[in-house]
Amino acid sequence: MEDNWNTKKCAGCGVALQVENAARPGFVPEAAREREPIICQRCFRIKHYNDASSVAIDQDDFLRLLGGIGSTNSLVVHIVDLFDFEGSMISGLQRFVGNNPVLLVVNKIDLLPKVTNWNRLRNWVQKQAKAGGLRVVDVVLCSARRNIGFDRVVEAIGQLRGDRDVYVVGATNVGKSTLVNRLIADYSDLRRELTVSRYPGTTLDAISIPLDDGRSIIDMPGIVYKSRLSEIVPRETLHALLPDKPLKPLTYQFYEKQTLFFGGLARFDFTAGERQSFTAYLSSGIPVHRTKQERADELYDNHRGEMLAPPSREELADMPPLVRHNLRIPPGGPKDVFVSGLGWIKANGSTGAVVDVYAPKGVKVLLRDCIL
Repeated sequence: MEDNWNTKKCAGCGVALQVENAARPGFVPEAAREREPIICQRCFRIKHYNDASSVAIDQDDFLRLLGGIGSTNSLVVHIVDLFDFEGSMISGLQRFVGNNPVLLVVNKIDLLPKVTNWNRLRNWVQKQAKAGGLRVVDVVLCSARRNIGFDRVVEAIGQLRGDRDVYVVGATNVGKSTLVNRLIADYSDLRRELTVSRYPGTTLDAISIPLDDGRSIIDMPGIVYKSRLSEIVPRETLHALLPDKPLKPLTYQFYEKQTLFFGGLARFDFTAGERQSFTAYLSSGIPVHRTKQERADELYDNHRGEMLAPPSREELADMPPLVRHNLRIPPGGPKDVFVSGLGWIKANGSTGAVVDVYAPKGVKVLLRDCIL
């Protein structure tokens, strides 16, 4: 009887179920083996206790699963996180999906101000996707959590998929499983709920959900990118890093040689340029400290993990060191300094500037056209 367990998959995360080893993914304790649907011990703990064990799928397995899409006739729904747009775009997705159409669903628009020009934002998304080598048939803006724009997502999928399967792909923690759960409610009478968690890497294998018309929604595991700050911070810091309410812009009038610290996670130096303002867009859980550049090194050495937190001093020991990124902001208009997983700092001046950004080694830092 135990041999049959390896042919079953968890209804929450998709991993193969097993009853032999509680330390391995997919374990089902004896008391839960008669439940329907069956979920693994890890999904049970996430759902009921918000406790995720550190189990992750191998990067090669991610690529293997993605590589199989190109040989299918499917609609590919790529979900990205608007707050971490460049960090959550799947690098090289176009070569994996072949000729299959790609619908780009941009989640978490509820984090932006209500006065946002949505047509301008949509044009910005299309431009950034094209620059990233991705050809999309349509762009839909939504918030799965707030149920904003979701009718348009369902409508677009209905128009584009025809009689094809739907593959849902995205990086970890972009709201993919939340959105798939809503799709199931609209397209299938199957009573099923994927595991939804704030922790990256919740879904461990491809999950196929049959639809009423004989086709399927295939929920792919989230791609893990270590270039995102949200992937490398300690779990205790993650809740502070990820915003769950609209961003409140923080604007600072700066002379050159002034510095901002974002907790102990990153540092922003206005190294050279005329007096101008900078606006930070990040989670309210990350405190910002301002100082003179000449005092910044001493301040960080003496107060990181304490005044400059999160993370705590103990948690900092497990994180990569900060490294410097020198960026030259050209004159002519506002630009964003983007730090993957942290947010962005908008340079509002038109005269140009030189800035240094310090972020944990490996985290993506770049200059882009401003999103707002």
